Amino acid sequence: MTDAVPITLTVNGERVSREAEARWSLADFLRDELDLTGTRLGCEHGACGACTVLLDGRPVCACLVLAVQANRRDIVTIEGLTPREGGLSALQESFRKHHALQCGYCTSGMIVAAHALLQRQPRPTREAVREAISGNLCRCTGYVPIVDAILAAAAGTAPEKDGA
Repeated sequence: MTDAVPITLTVNGERVSREAEARWSLADFLRDELDLTGTRLGCEHGACGACTVLLDGRPVCACLVLAVQANRRDIVTIEGLTPREGGLSALQESFRKHHALQCGYCTSGMIVAAHALLQRQPRPTREAVREAISGNLCRCTGYVPIVDAILAAAAGTAPEKDGA
């Protein structure tokens, strides 16, 4: 490895120490070094939002952050938002229930962005939801079911598990 830099970060609640090349993006590091493939690579220019993760609680495009910049920081990926005991979170279940996904490529970034919004603003308006996901592109589903899913999760009308 050329230009390897030792980094330590917390990813989904677990402390991780590795070496990273200085040129690696956080998205590449998460996918290639940690096998967290829910962080999707789309445009690799920060325009599509498919690689959205939480960096110290704030949504960022992981393709625009170098892995070495994440040293000593807290990262949460879509895998970290999924219940450890299995199944789906209320927000994920709401996406399923409201058919807020088709190909699913943008879904993890959308859910991470929506999660960040709901942490800041538990009862957002439709306009606040639109603003929160405005950095995430969807080419298949369209935004109405996505916004509806986020609002339903915020209202607590999304079941926690299948059949609930």
